[in-house]
Amino acid sequence: MSNVNMEATNILPILKKKLAFLSGGKDRRSGLILTIPLSSDQTSMEELSATLDYLLSIPSEKCKARGFTVIVDGRKSQWNIVKTVVLMLQNVIPAEVSLVCVVKPDEFWDKKVTHFCFWKEKDRLGFEVILVSANKLTRYIEPCQLTDDFGGSLDYDHSDWLNKRLVFEKFTKESTSLLDELSIINEGDKSSSVDKDKYAEWLFIPLSAGHELLSELQQRRFNGPAWCPMEEELLAQPQVMKLLDSLREQYTRYQELCRQRNKRTQLDEIHAKVMQVVTWLQGPGSELLKTQQAIGDSMRAAQALQQKHEEIESQHSEWFAVYVELNQQIAALLSTGEEEEVAELKALQQQLSDVCYRQAAQLESRQNVLQAAQGFHSTTQELSQQLDGLLGMLCADVAPADGASIQQNLKLLEEKLQTVEAGLASVRQKGALVLEQMCSQPSWSLEETESPPGDPQDNVQQIQSVMEEMQLRKQRYVCSRCEDMVDVRRLKMLQMVQLFKCEEDALQAVEWLGELLDALLKTHVRLGDDSQETRTMLDKHRKFVDVAQSTYDYGRQLLQATVVLCQSLRCTTRSSGDTLPRLNRVWKQFSVSAEERQQRLELALNFHTAAERVRSLHLTYLCKLKSLDEVDSSGKTLLDRLTTPIIFPDGSEQYFGSPSDTAAAAEGVREPLMKLDSSPPPTCPP
Repeated sequence: MSNVNMEATNILPILKKKLAFLSGGKDRRSGLILTIPLSSDQTSMEELSATLDYLLSIPSEKCKARGFTVIVDGRKSQWNIVKTVVLMLQNVIPAEVSLVCVVKPDEFWDKKVTHFCFWKEKDRLGFEVILVSANKLTRYIEPCQLTDDFGGSLDYDHSDWLNKRLVFEKFTKESTSLLDELSIINEGDKSSSVDKDKYAEWLFIPLSAGHELLSELQQRRFNGPAWCPMEEELLAQPQVMKLLDSLREQYTRYQELCRQRNKRTQLDEIHAKVMQVVTWLQGPGSELLKTQQAIGDSMRAAQALQQKHEEIESQHSEWFAVYVELNQQIAALLSTGEEEEVAELKALQQQLSDVCYRQAAQLESRQNVLQAAQGFHSTTQELSQQLDGLLGMLCADVAPADGASIQQNLKLLEEKLQTVEAGLASVRQKGALVLEQMCSQPSWSLEETESPPGDPQDNVQQIQSVMEEMQLRKQRYVCSRCEDMVDVRRLKMLQMVQLFKCEEDALQAVEWLGELLDALLKTHVRLGDDSQETRTMLDKHRKFVDVAQSTYDYGRQLLQATVVLCQSLRCTTRSSGDTLPRLNRVWKQFSVSAEERQQRLELALNFHTAAERVRSLHLTYLCKLKSLDEVDSSGKTLLDRLTTPIIFPDGSEQYFGSPSDTAAAAEGVREPLMKLDSSPPPTCPP
């Protein structure tokens, strides 16, 4: 990298005047072309000298060794100024100049030139000077290496070149400064703290500028119509690339240094946080748990203890969250740490885990004890309420409205008894669970010599005392007193169930008897077409009456049983008192109707028997006459009975069947009578 003694920013106003410039063109010897465009105004030699010094500091030594071709454009200037500039080149860059081409006006300097022949001064000047017209300049330099001012095709933008020089120098200056600072840091104390983000921000600016500059140079190199001096010799693309590589290298070392220092800082922070967690859990956290050992003497007290425990858990959860975070950080460091760091981290992780797990076990055990205690107190309270409810039920009068209600009460009594037994068993089970949880609590550290408040032995005695009290209460109120009351109540309820059942069955018997009466009056009308059929109907009628008699007797027995049960239960008013009169009334109506039906069937049987006897050929004359009288008499009597209503004991009347049924039955009697009347009278034997 060439030494840059001057900066463009220091002479920026002079450089903007474009007193001289390196266009990027080359002569036939590959030497750079330096152009000095003289103007009609008076040119400051000091400013021109400063410009030349700056321009000559840009190319590398290798490039300078190939020499410069200087084009002094004097077409707009005076001869004495041109001569002064040429002579000044001897003092500024005598060794680097190979050829000076003075571009003259077409018709101006001919006489004056004869007074000063540059070619005769070659040895004294150290370089060759030629006077040439602009159109003949291509004899010495290729047109593609000349700018359009001299009829060439080389593009040159002085403002663009100057801007790139400013960017390049700024990049070089900032990068060099940053490299020096990074080198000092990287070679300094490894344990001192560094700000990684700070240098990352500082590095971003030169890196971004360098990459942008390099991108422009490379793009111009491959896309431009001709070679551009800003890519290698003039803008020193290799310098940009080398600076970028150096920046990346130093920053990589800097990042590694930051990583190591940050890891040490992170280890120290983790160690401090671990000790903070351990100190709190073994100190204030343990003291909070030790002060909470009671289980309460009621459900409300146990709930208050549970609420206090939840507050303690909430305080612990904050530290457990820190533990989880620390554990994750340690696990991440273990995967990338060195052997010494891994050993330190594992020791911290083990210490932290031991303390946290031990404290979590104490919290969980305390939670289990409180939950078991709440279950025990809740079950005890429920059992007490169940015992009170059972006693209240046994002491209350039982006056249900029907059998379903009394059965429901009886079922409820049995359920309450079973519930009490189940509740007592549950109290024993929950009490045993509390004792088990208290016995399984993890012990505190061996250094603990004093027993914490709320000795577990006191809790054990409390649980056992409650269990014994509930057992004695159950035995005292249920076994000795309530069991007798339960037996009496159960017997009374069973009797009431039986009473309701008898009443229901008695009502059913009344309904059945009424249905038999209704069937007798409505369907038992026919009297039979002959003696055989009538005799069969008479037998069925007797069986029908027997069924009704059994139903009546069954109803009487049920009503007698209700009387006995009412006397036993001391029930003075029962609905069954109306059932007996109804039963007797229906039975009397049925008896009257059945008797009438039987008499009609017996008359019909006599009628058909006599009629059949008349029709018999074996009777004597006297016997037939007698039978005819009997048939006529019984038939008329039967017809009269068919039209006669049944008179019930209460005076009401009722007919068998409908009028059409009665007419059909009467027709069955008249038809045989008419046949007998139309037959010839019996003749007396000689």
